[in-house]
Amino acid sequence: MVSQWCREHEIELPKPVQDIDEQLVTNADRGCLNSLLEKMSSSLSDQKAAAKQLRLLTKRSSSFRALFGESTETIPQLLNPLSPGQVDAHPDLQEDLITTLLNLSIHDNNKRLVAENASVIRLLIESLEYGTVQTKSNAAATFFTLSAIDSNKITIGASGAIKPLIDLLDVGHPLAMKDVASAVFSLCTVLENKERAINAGAVGVILIKIMDHVLVAELLVILAMLSNHQRAVQEMCELGAVPCLIGITRESDCERNKENCVAILYTICFADRTKLKEIKEEEMARGTFSRLVQTGTSRAKRKARGILERLNRTGAITHTA
Repeated sequence: MVSQWCREHEIELPKPVQDIDEQLVTNADRGCLNSLLEKMSSSLSDQKAAAKQLRLLTKRSSSFRALFGESTETIPQLLNPLSPGQVDAHPDLQEDLITTLLNLSIHDNNKRLVAENASVIRLLIESLEYGTVQTKSNAAATFFTLSAIDSNKITIGASGAIKPLIDLLDVGHPLAMKDVASAVFSLCTVLENKERAINAGAVGVILIKIMDHVLVAELLVILAMLSNHQRAVQEMCELGAVPCLIGITRESDCERNKENCVAILYTICFADRTKLKEIKEEEMARGTFSRLVQTGTSRAKRKARGILERLNRTGAITHTA
């Protein structure tokens, strides 16, 4: 996922092994980095010029990104112009610095360095709430790249970042939604963050977007992940998820979407017996789940078969596929 994101945003991934030439570039760039960081404590015009240069250098050069990992002081120096509570005072400067932070987080050796700095997480959260659309998108993308490390997922979740991510998903700006969805998905691969996402209203927000045909594939993956939580399933049932999921299962051309829908419906079958009637009616009228047993992915076949067996055991249908 990180590799795909980097390709889409034209960011060079760090090479597995740095050769001698790259090491020479690193040594040559060290003075340049120190000079640019010093300008972060200078005039506003110097800060803005240096921020643009740092954004460019950290996008182009993996060796330059690696330089930031040599000292714990580099990140605080970089973010010095962004005062808590006034992070959006200069939107162009904020965007450049948050984007630089995103570029830095691509480098594996920087992920803990960035995430373990409490001020970084706070500034990223404020940038999700206050900033240009591009800044919001890049703040979400930074959370996504940082969450490649499990310990960072816990840190980010505990910091309160999930609620503003869900809120930004709810706003639904096309330029930011994919990065937000990627961040929410990655963070919710740990149990604690699933609970936080559900508390933040993730189920309702995601269902509305899916019903509006927005980022259906990406959001179905998150919904399927949350569906092993009883309260999430209860909310899905209350919000009319079953007919929506049945419709996608029946009509979608995307096998992955069908798979995620039938996985959620399988969970619902066991969590809420009252929904069996809707599922039974679909099967009896169109044979949707019987057909999926024959044509779906291996996981979809398994879940569809489980639904049919559940219906059969409860007397809801008189046949299985």
